[in-house]
Amino acid sequence: MLGNAAMLLSFDIVPEAIAEHDDWHTHEHLPERLSIPGFLRGTRWVALRPGQPRYFVSYEVADVDVLTSEAYLARLNHPTPWTSKMMQHYRGMTRGFCSVTGKAGLGLGNAALVARFKPSGDASVLRDRLVKESMPRLAVGPGLGGCYLFESASAAPMTREQSIRGKDAGVDWVLVATGYDAEAVSSLQHADLGKLEGAVFSLYRMDYTLCEVEAKRVHDPAR
Repeated sequence: MLGNAAMLLSFDIVPEAIAEHDDWHTHEHLPERLSIPGFLRGTRWVALRPGQPRYFVSYEVADVDVLTSEAYLARLNHPTPWTSKMMQHYRGMTRGFCSVTGKAGLGLGNAALVARFKPSGDASVLRDRLVKESMPRLAVGPGLGGCYLFESASAAPMTREQSIRGKDAGVDWVLVATGYDAEAVSSLQHADLGKLEGAVFSLYRMDYTLCEVEAKRVHDPAR
């Protein structure tokens, strides 16, 4: 993971707008977001299981203050015509501004198990167990590659984009385990990560990813 913070989103799109959504998200929305100072990488994931949000999107940023910066809020409050159109097709948006409080492994695999949960008991004890014991072990297992812990850092303010699609729900803690073997990644739900009390699990495949430098090239072909 790049940076010290991330914005994590999960949502559905009405079925008839999925194709246009992916076109817009790939060719306009991600390049626009990744041109904002402090945005380092954006990744779109698509669900591998029925009955869960179709999309999981992660934006890796330098620090959590980027997510309330003037540059980012200006985009949110002045959406493009295509963005305004697409916001009407969003359903069930969950959106969190999170600090990255644990990292293990060196990269991102093409499959991700996302565990959403609210810590019970002493949060510091749980964090230590995950960061010092569970996550390093998961990151080096066969078929696996990286494990990342996110904790809610601030609430997302109401903006023009959010007002179009409806109020977003927030997040508490999120643990994302990634790897190159979807079956190995999925199996963590019934092993190590299954011990997370009250966790809700979703399995995704990477659909598209864009980094900061590439986004700048899109906006300025001479770079």
